[in-house]
Order: sequence, then C-alpha cells, then structure tokens
Amino acid sequence: MIEVQHLSKYFGDKQVLFDISVTFQKGITNLVIGQSGSGKTVLLKCLVGLLVPDEGRILYEGVDFTSLNDREKREIRKTIGMLFQGSALFDSMTVEENVKFPLDLFTQLSEAEKKERVAFCLQRVNLYNVHKLYPSELSGGMQKRVGIARAIALNPQYLFCDEPNSGLDPKTAIVIDELIQEITEEYGITTIINTHDMNSVMRLGKNIVFLADGHVAWQGNNQQILDAENEKLRDFVFANTLLQRRNEPL
Repeated sequence: MIEVQHLSKYFGDKQVLFDISVTFQKGITNLVIGQSGSGKTVLLKCLVGLLVPDEGRILYEGVDFTSLNDREKREIRKTIGMLFQGSALFDSMTVEENVKFPLDLFTQLSEAEKKERVAFCLQRVNLYNVHKLYPSELSGGMQKRVGIARAIALNPQYLFCDEPNSGLDPKTAIVIDELIQEITEEYGITTIINTHDMNSVMRLGKNIVFLADGHVAWQGNNQQILDAENEKLRDFVFANTLLQRRNEPL
C-alpha cells in the first residue's frame, strides 16, 4: 500500500500539485486519470522519487519515502517496477538484454540465474523465442509485453505504468490491460496506472483518482464513475470516450 499525505509540488512560483491525499491499495489496479496538465505525471514522478515534493509525505507500507536518504530510497526503488510510455526499450539491446538490465543493475545473481529469471518473465507475458530479437523487430504490443517483463524482473511490490496502452489498437490494449491485472492480482502488487484510456478505466478501475488542475477532484471506482455528480469528471469522461470512438477502426 502507498499513502500520499498532503502532497504539494511547485516549479518556481507555479504550483502544480495541491494538497494531494490518496491511498493506493495493494493487489488491485489503481488508476490516476485527468486531462493533460492535470498533474498526473508529476504525481507519478514524485511517487517513484524522480521529483521531490515540496510539502507532504509518501508512505510505502508506513515508511516515509520522502524522509529517506539516497541509499535508503535505493532500497525501496529495488521493489518498484516501471512500465514507461512507449515501452522505453533500449534499441541497441536484445529482448533478453533489455529484461536482464534491472537484474544487472540491482542484483548479484549469476549470469545463469539472470537468464533463468528473464526466461520466466518473458514466458509470464506470453512471449516465446524472442530472446535474441531487437525491439525494432517486434510489434507495438510485443514491445509493451517486453516492457512488462522488464518491469517485473525484480519481482516488485509496486508497479507503475505510464499510459501503457498509448499507440496500441483496441484489441492489443485489452491484452495489455488483462496482463497487467493478472500480474497485479497474482503477485499482490500495488499497481498505479496513469491513463487517458476510458476503456481501461472501465475494465480495471477498482480505485480511480481523478486529478483536475493539480487537485484530487474525485475518487471512486468504475461502477461509480458514470453516475458521478462532478462536472469536470463528466467532461473528461465524455471527451475521452468520444475521442476513442473517433480513433477506433471502422
């Protein structure tokens, strides 16, 4: 579980997060939604330590991440998996080398143990016989699955996903959503997803946080969102649902 308590963030004189207090539950997919510029990415970067909040606390299982020194933060980062927008695979590395990268960085495993772990992670995301291929030889959906395999290589307690369905067709997006949900529930991970995809929101949204202009404007689940009496949320849902329908193939 991750608890955010009264978090605020400034860039110079501009405040982008205002007194954010939310709890992200273990073993479910927690979604953060909102328009571009609402503060979603800034919040995500604060959660993983890429940005330092100006006020407030972030608690990992009760441990105040914001008060830790660099060495202590590194220990928590070992328990975090990241799935970046666009997968962010290294083009010059094979699939096997990409998935092995965090193992090289954070573990003392032997080369044989690393390769065994890589094989397990690729099998878990339903990829076979791709170890020696390069990212450019894979489809967009396969690249996402390699990104997920890399994100779970260290057997993380926490998984952060930034727009995991960006650039994917609707069928492939469903596959990625289901895979993330399966892994979250199977391993009891605290998963946090930044997304604009309303299909993902309706499929996965057991805990949804809606940000508007840097504030928590609404929080609930996918059963409540369509009936929510929140004008900004309704505008967001309508606009993104309409946009997705326009972009879906005929």
